[in-house]
Amino acid sequence: MKNRLGNFFRSELFHNFLRNPGAVIGLVIVIFFLVMVLIGPFFTPQNPYDIGGLDLMDAYKPPMWMDGGERAFPLGTDEQGRDLLSAMVYGSRISMGIGLIVVLLSCVIGTFLGLVAGYFGGRLDSLLMRLVDVQLSFPAMLVALFIMAAFGRGFGKLVFALTIVGWVLYARTVRSSVLVEKKKEYIDAAKLIGLSPFPVIFRHVLPNILTPLIVIATIQVGTVILTEATLSYLGVGVPVTKPSLGLLVKNGYDVLFSGLWWSSVFPGMFIMLLVFGINLLGDFLRDEFNPRLK
Repeated sequence: MKNRLGNFFRSELFHNFLRNPGAVIGLVIVIFFLVMVLIGPFFTPQNPYDIGGLDLMDAYKPPMWMDGGERAFPLGTDEQGRDLLSAMVYGSRISMGIGLIVVLLSCVIGTFLGLVAGYFGGRLDSLLMRLVDVQLSFPAMLVALFIMAAFGRGFGKLVFALTIVGWVLYARTVRSSVLVEKKKEYIDAAKLIGLSPFPVIFRHVLPNILTPLIVIATIQVGTVILTEATLSYLGVGVPVTKPSLGLLVKNGYDVLFSGLWWSSVFPGMFIMLLVFGINLLGDFLRDEFNPRLK
């Protein structure tokens, strides 16, 4: 383990990372949010999901540095008297949780189907790729809206909808990579020693196509978070009792032009900062693993 860690710190990837300010800033932002969602709830002023602990008399209090603000509510409160900082910390847990779960499920499903389609070809390949083409012909947001409208709102249903939307990108990318890899000599050698198809796929093909998957998955986390925020903003995302960052923005937008700007601006800035950090990391990985730039 120590040798591997030492090799990583001496690698070209780590050296290039340190020379890339954008990648370093992106990692710092992502680590900040990960630490916040893990330990932040232990330090927030209140639990915004505890309805019994809310007081409507505290509704729309401004940030503590403005007239009428209180130190108990550093960033102010929303329409239900929730401390906005606490709501944003808890909302970040939901938004990041959805992003990571959806990307994991989409990657697993799409990678498996892409491996099978690319390696075996034939009618199975044609069927899966026509399904991918049909789904890609519709805007992803429209497909997600249709699924949420059909099944209703909720955490699990939102994960299902976004997974249905997301798997096609992985399937198409993996299939294209498999079509290239299966023509190489090491695949022929694996077949000659008597390995059956699935051991060849998972032991030999899959490890050689992980690079584009890592890049896509990193960038897709930010995309999924934005999509979830949009769906919640439109009122078909997570339940109102457990708001994500997108729902907080939506609730605050209703009073944005009444001078109560903080209830929408701060959650929006949180989303922007989180996605910005993830995209910086994704851009670095995309450029680092692109052989044309070497």
